Amino acid sequence: MKRTPITAVIALLLGMSSVSPALAGETTLSVTHTIEVEDVFSDEDVSLVSNVRLQPPMAGVATFGPFRVVNANTVELDGVIDSAGPDHLRRLLARFPGIKLVRMVECPGSEDDDANLQVARMIRRAGISTHVPAHGSIRSGGVELFLAGLKRTSEPGAKFGVHSWVDEDGREAKDYAAADPVHQEYVKFYQEMGLQPDRARAFYHFTNAAAPSTGVHYMSTAEIQRFGLTN
Repeated sequence: MKRTPITAVIALLLGMSSVSPALAGETTLSVTHTIEVEDVFSDEDVSLVSNVRLQPPMAGVATFGPFRVVNANTVELDGVIDSAGPDHLRRLLARFPGIKLVRMVECPGSEDDDANLQVARMIRRAGISTHVPAHGSIRSGGVELFLAGLKRTSEPGAKFGVHSWVDEDGREAKDYAAADPVHQEYVKFYQEMGLQPDRARAFYHFTNAAAPSTGVHYMSTAEIQRFGLTN
């Protein structure tokens, strides 16, 4: 008969091991498939298998909406912020109060601007930093969330996409008079997140002019530095 390599048997056993969350420190084997083995193993093979110390898998990842806990101090953000966003983050921080970094992997924006700004302010109050990795992409409201970071960093290749906002009636920023109070909400938010007044106003006007609400402008490194998005 054909012999199965002993390394394959060890790998199979390791792949079937799991830790029951109810039994701290206790490792059990969970077999999910019936396997018929016709191979014959030598005494040496059996000894090797019996001496294998099964390592428990990594701890399960906790998820709160688009937020996924990586470890005790790091969260990954992957998805949009909707009206439930503040509650997701509130529950996350209650369970993991040591979170200090949000790694923004993919954040296309928000479905609820008010909720998005609320989440941003929660991040800032908690003293959490934000980071966009090389493969990361933040767009629209995702850029507002990034600005909430106490320390804001990004890697080469990270994408920052901006465009004009649009209201429920389909009117964009350019459709409102320059003196309309509607413009002040975002300018004040940018200042609240640490941008100097001149930069806050300049960045607000830049986002609205760079692309319509149906498009997106990906900022160059020079533009990111010009408006002080990273610090």
